[in-house]
Amino acid sequence: MGKVTGFLEIPSRDREYEPVSQRLQHFHEFVVPLDDAELARQGARCMDCGIPFCHGDKTQATQGCPVNNLIPDWNDLVYRGRWREALDTLHSTNNFPEFTGRICPAPCEESCTLNIIDDPVTIKTIECAIIDRGWKEGWVAPMPPAHRTGKKVAVVGSGPAGMACAQQLARVGHAVTLFEKHQKVGGLLRYGIPDFKMEKTPIDRRVAQMEAEGVVMRTGVHVGKDVPAKQLLKEFDAVVLTGGAEHPRDLTVPGRELDGVHFAMDFLPQQNRRNGAEPLGTNREILATGKHVVVIGGGDTGSDCIGTSFRQGAKLVTQLEILARPPDRENKEAVWPEWPLKFRTSSSQEEGAERGFSVATEKFSGKDGKVTTLHCVKLGSKLERIAGSEFTVPADLVLLAMGFVHPVHEGMVNELGLSKDKRGNVEANTEAYRTSLDKVFAAGDMRRGQSLVVWAIREGRQAARSVDKFLMGSTTLPR
Repeated sequence: MGKVTGFLEIPSRDREYEPVSQRLQHFHEFVVPLDDAELARQGARCMDCGIPFCHGDKTQATQGCPVNNLIPDWNDLVYRGRWREALDTLHSTNNFPEFTGRICPAPCEESCTLNIIDDPVTIKTIECAIIDRGWKEGWVAPMPPAHRTGKKVAVVGSGPAGMACAQQLARVGHAVTLFEKHQKVGGLLRYGIPDFKMEKTPIDRRVAQMEAEGVVMRTGVHVGKDVPAKQLLKEFDAVVLTGGAEHPRDLTVPGRELDGVHFAMDFLPQQNRRNGAEPLGTNREILATGKHVVVIGGGDTGSDCIGTSFRQGAKLVTQLEILARPPDRENKEAVWPEWPLKFRTSSSQEEGAERGFSVATEKFSGKDGKVTTLHCVKLGSKLERIAGSEFTVPADLVLLAMGFVHPVHEGMVNELGLSKDKRGNVEANTEAYRTSLDKVFAAGDMRRGQSLVVWAIREGRQAARSVDKFLMGSTTLPR
């Protein structure tokens, strides 16, 4: 424990943002880091609880950190100025803390004991500071294996689950090939998460590290389309499927076919490709410039659409959510340390979006084949239509950000004939991560459905352990 009375004496302080007027002028990250002295003070606030709910547990029966980060340990090390040891402790459970330190919603902070009084330790900020300092000081280096096993593994999908799985397997000596259908590694981290939330340099640095550790990157290769999935079964000793849950939830109402109504994931990757000087890969450019934009869906993807639209110069952005407005404050006695339902405002939402709750879109209408209007209705507590509450919303661009239902089945999944769960995900348990097909494993969103980056890293690491044990009979990889 850093300082016995730290949580009593030191007020909580977190990173701040650039003013809205400044950050809307660019697509770069806009978080203002804390200095080392303040980070040490924040680390001193950690109580080193007898039961550290921030950790989570291996079964995740209690909430907290899905990768089971040793949070009190590196809080204490930062307080004492032992940054290199803090980095080693952080890396012992998390391959990519620079990802989680930027875009994880921090369930660890919600489960912090000090959050009972709404004053949690700023865990995510300290985590990000540790890894950013590690890169700055040159402490993050490749960890090539001491010997090679002669076993070959294909990992399909280069998001955080695939990257974590590939890195763990390479470090114990397997010859790993990471397949990615797009031109660069990173999955939704690169093509879905806007640069203002996470720039792509952290991904590029990890790719270079992984290549130095022996991982072969095969980008621009769509398994199940460019390369038959069954060919991988012949060439590799094990295959791990770590693609995303890319099948979006659609809104099947009259007027859906009008020009100007798009899925969020047709819109967001285009801006990331512009920022990365990549070709858009489509003749249908989608821009919010000068438009009335309506985002349907109140989650993180919807928030990303808002921030991107404002930076493109949208005239007005409205976000509609079918569910009711959550309470401003949760009932701590009822939900802590679980993730609470409460009203949250993202950095993008605070940039000026108008938000509507308990709203259903019944149809789109337009002119000359282009959308101009949403026809909406208010909903009651049981999502029933309230008669007489109809209203319209003007729109030049509508972005559907209502989540994702399951992985795309066409191509690889259907070719391999894999069993699926009742939600349409590839069926595999969290003990072995093995699918219904011999030597084929699945992890991340491919297996669990739409989820968080921290869950993807957890599953990639655990799947790697299972693959190593399958290939070698035993494993030294952590669970």
